[in-house]
Amino acid sequence: MNGSCLRNPYSPGPRLILYAVFGFGTVLAVCGNLLVMMSILHFRQLHSPANFLVASLACADFLVGLTVMPFSTVRSVESCWYFGDTYCKLHTCFDGSFCYSSIFHLCFISVDRYIAVSDPLTYPTRVTANVSGKCIVFSWLLSIIYSFSLFYTGANEAGIKDVVTALSCVGGCQIPVNQSWVFINFLLFFIPTLVMISVYSKIFLIAKEQAQKIERMSEQTAKASDRYKDRVAKRERKAAKTLGIAVAAFLLSWLPYFIDSFIDAFLGFITPSYVYEILIWIAYNNSAMNPLIYAFFYPWFRKAIRLIVTGKILRENSSVTNLFLE
Repeated sequence: MNGSCLRNPYSPGPRLILYAVFGFGTVLAVCGNLLVMMSILHFRQLHSPANFLVASLACADFLVGLTVMPFSTVRSVESCWYFGDTYCKLHTCFDGSFCYSSIFHLCFISVDRYIAVSDPLTYPTRVTANVSGKCIVFSWLLSIIYSFSLFYTGANEAGIKDVVTALSCVGGCQIPVNQSWVFINFLLFFIPTLVMISVYSKIFLIAKEQAQKIERMSEQTAKASDRYKDRVAKRERKAAKTLGIAVAAFLLSWLPYFIDSFIDAFLGFITPSYVYEILIWIAYNNSAMNPLIYAFFYPWFRKAIRLIVTGKILRENSSVTNLFLE
């Protein structure tokens, strides 16, 4: 076809392997995050402001697995976009919206963990369901409005019409972003990243101080109120550690992609397609990581999965099951 993109298909063996690898990541992102959402929303014991943030984060990762990864799999393996120009733009908007939503959620979660660790006794009165709800609404609205406005107004193409023309072909789905908006994109990633690194650094310093205090405190001389505070602090530190690992996994997955996108825009979009595909799939597969992290560190999540998979959540009063008892 005249104006068709160059197609460089893989041979049958590598193609099958790529479909299996990308497909496994997609299924894990969809099913794993669906289990996280079902666990938190079904079991009343998990209804807390912090967990609502985690469930909303899982929703963003779930939508990446549902609306972005399957279509990107076909594009990456077949080196061709078969889903039309309309969904190409929509796919790009979904990609950006859910990525930024995840960043904002993780930033709010890190602040939540800092308050919980630094002042565990007053934490329930400071971080309420109302506060958590506002953080969730902000994370979704800002990311969706920003991404859709950027691509549907054509602001991303300003000043680079020659690049857009060069990349336009039948069967292609490459939407370049000019230098100004690439810089803003990078800031939207970089600023929350700095906040998260700063907050988690403070969390681990506080955790270290609390651990040293507990070691010095003898069980015989400690007051009951102090022992209770230490138990709460220990629980919050463990939660902060687990979510800190999730934050680190997110940053390590997305940072190479954002750095490449930032540099590429100023060097004339010279990144080879195979390098771009590697970076974007490292980032995509982060959506499948969080359920694995929760399953490894949280016994309650493993128990919730067993109840969901075996159908026991369909029983009467299953929502009041105590997930913290072995």
